[in-house]
Amino acid sequence: MVVVGHVFKTVSAASGELEILHDIHFALPAGSTTAIVGASGSGKSTLLSIMAGLDVPSRGTVRVAGNDLFALDEDARAAVRGQKMGFVFQNFQLMPNLTALENVMLPLELAGRSDAQTSAQQMLEQVGLGARLQHYPKVLSGGEQQRVALARAFVVQPALLLADEPTGSLDFATGQEVIAQLFALNQALGSTLVLVTHDTQLAQQCQRQITIQAGRLAA
Repeated sequence: MVVVGHVFKTVSAASGELEILHDIHFALPAGSTTAIVGASGSGKSTLLSIMAGLDVPSRGTVRVAGNDLFALDEDARAAVRGQKMGFVFQNFQLMPNLTALENVMLPLELAGRSDAQTSAQQMLEQVGLGARLQHYPKVLSGGEQQRVALARAFVVQPALLLADEPTGSLDFATGQEVIAQLFALNQALGSTLVLVTHDTQLAQQCQRQITIQAGRLAA
């Protein structure tokens, strides 16, 4: 499903060239669950952005469901993201001027789906927010906002789900509830799940752990 091929990422800094990622390579089978772990600043989130085609490596390749992301232009990469990927972020990334229902409908509407409202409502009901469809993010708790984000990510039935510190803004109990839903939805759909986390207990729930140390794969 995902093949990361010898990815390097270097940026210019005042002190010269700064290497963020050095020769990262691995392959993930379809339906697998993987945690990317490491200290802050190790390059985990940069790697996730490159896997999504949101950031461009200095060298190397990323293939998602057979698509060589960096052989495509940005419009084509965006199309792959829309068709194949779902995203969950630490700070939820909900549109504040849209209701919970409208937030979940958005990716379906962008894809031209005629069933956007019905599918979005069903997904929100699945995550326990059937009574909160018309509420705006500002009146939802952190846990409820993250469940809206889960619904938005899974409503497109992504082949690849990328999650960046999905419990980072939540208290422990709420985070546990959200993670239980994340894994349940992922198992039901059969997506390939890749998550970045500092939480060792969360990482251990995944089938595989990839550790990044100072931009390199740990031995």
